Amino acid sequence: MKPKSNQAAVGSIQCDNTTLNLLKVNDFVAKAIRDRLPNILVINVCSSPGSGKTTLMQETGKRLKGKLNMAVLVGDPETERDAIRMREVGINALQIVTGGMCHIEAQMIYQALDHIDLTGVDLLFIENVGNLVCPAAFDLGEDYRVTVLASTEGDDKPKKYPRMFLTSELMIVSKADLLPYVPFSVEAVTKDARDVNPDIQVLTISSLKGDGMDEWCEWLISKVEEKKGVLA
Repeated sequence: MKPKSNQAAVGSIQCDNTTLNLLKVNDFVAKAIRDRLPNILVINVCSSPGSGKTTLMQETGKRLKGKLNMAVLVGDPETERDAIRMREVGINALQIVTGGMCHIEAQMIYQALDHIDLTGVDLLFIENVGNLVCPAAFDLGEDYRVTVLASTEGDDKPKKYPRMFLTSELMIVSKADLLPYVPFSVEAVTKDARDVNPDIQVLTISSLKGDGMDEWCEWLISKVEEKKGVLA
């Protein structure tokens, strides 16, 4: 699998400098994570702050209960509030406090694996730090990268932050229940995202109202089955 962090947007130039060398080390650790979790589907969930990632994780856990065993590694610069919210609804969660860093790196995930019980887990979410820039450059050993874009953010983000959408397999338009009240076009954001990444899939979801949640859970179940099927 080609490291997601090595994918470049059209027209960009990458230089062989210290940043590139850092990413090479990160990709080495990301491969070690994949080798360590051969039976678990890993999803890296990225977005801006306030897009609804944690609420999406909570509702996903409720809907998948009895169907898949799920765990979450949550990244934030400070506090354990999001992990506490997960545990309150019965989700196995561990907080990664980055201490001000604007992203999670593969070595943080590798260390965190020693502190979370993944026995019997089918699906591991990494809820990344809220940021559409830095997390795009760091492969965390995930099988899929999902970018959540809230209707309240505006529909111009894919071309402003192309690398995030280029390196994602799925874009979720969240807070769909607010679409009638905000200047956001699902058609326009989908077009821009597919101009950047023609293969990106798009789902429109309201975690609070339930719209699109069945399709999201079906997508997850199918990806878990695909991964386990490869090993069968």
